[in-house]
Amino acid sequence: MAAKKAKKSEKAAVKRSAYFKVEGKNAVPQRRYCPRCGPGVFMGEHKDRVTCGKCGYTEFKK
Repeated sequence: MAAKKAKKSEKAAVKRSAYFKVEGKNAVPQRRYCPRCGPGVFMGEHKDRVTCGKCGYTEFKK
């Protein structure tokens, strides 16, 4: 008998429009950029911290 493969759940892709807000003719970023990686890499918002998913940079909220 062949073993059954467990199905892996797929991650839901985040829309790029969720990262920006349009004000007039300008697109304003809603999240912070990582200070180490620079513009283009957004930091993830958590309950008690802000973290970069690329380099691991973390700032804790007060």
